[in-house]
Amino acid sequence: MRVAILGGLLQLLLIPAFISLGLWQWNKAESKTALQASLDTRSHDAAIAMPTTPADIEALRHRRVILRGHFDASRQVLIDNRLHREQAGYHVITPLRLEGSDMHVLVNRGWLRAPADHARQPDAPVPAGEVELTGIVAAPTSRFFNLAAQPSSGWEPVWQNLDLERFRSAVAYPLQPLIVQLDAQSPGGFVREWPRPDERADRHRSYALQWFGFAVASLGIWGYFLVRKP
Repeated sequence: MRVAILGGLLQLLLIPAFISLGLWQWNKAESKTALQASLDTRSHDAAIAMPTTPADIEALRHRRVILRGHFDASRQVLIDNRLHREQAGYHVITPLRLEGSDMHVLVNRGWLRAPADHARQPDAPVPAGEVELTGIVAAPTSRFFNLAAQPSSGWEPVWQNLDLERFRSAVAYPLQPLIVQLDAQSPGGFVREWPRPDERADRHRSYALQWFGFAVASLGIWGYFLVRKP
C-alpha cells in the first residue's frame, strides 16, 4: 500500500510535467508552421514600397517590399558566427537611406564565407549610387546571447548579434524597426538561402510525442505495479 501511495504521488508530479513539456514542444511546432504559412501567403502578394515614416512591423512582417535609395557603407556591419551548409561566415547588414527621406532601413544582403584566418574580415563591397531592391520584411531578434561583452561606444565592424537598439544608438538618422532580407534576384547581395520559419517543426512534434509517450508509459508502469499479484 505504501508503494502504491508513493507511486501515486510521483505520478502527480511526473505526468503533468511530461504533458507540459509535450505541449511546449507541440506549440513551438505549431507556431513555426503558422509563421511559415504567413510567409508563404504574404510574400506572394504584390510588393509594396517601404514607407519613409516609422513602419508597423506587424503590418509589414513577411511582406515583399521595394527599396529605392543609397547604401551607407560607413555603417555596414558583419554579424559573426552564421553558418551556411556547415560553413562559418557572416551576415552582411547594410543600412539603406530611402529615396527622398532621411529614413534608413537595415538590409541583410546575405551570407558571406569567413576567411580561413578568422582574424581577417572578408571583402563585402557595397553598391555605389542609387539602387532599387526587393526583399522580405523580417522582425529583428530581441533575445540573443553574446559570448563577450559588447562595446557601449564607438563603432565595431563585426558584431556577435544584430542588436537593433545598439545600431540605432550608434547612428544619427532614423531607422525602421525591421530588417529586410534581400531577394536572391536583387543585385548587390551574397548567398541568400534564407532559413524557413518552419525549419525543425517536425522535430519539435517528434519531441512532443516522446514526452506524451513518457506520460503514458509512467502511468502504465504505475498501473502494472498496482494490479500485479504479490
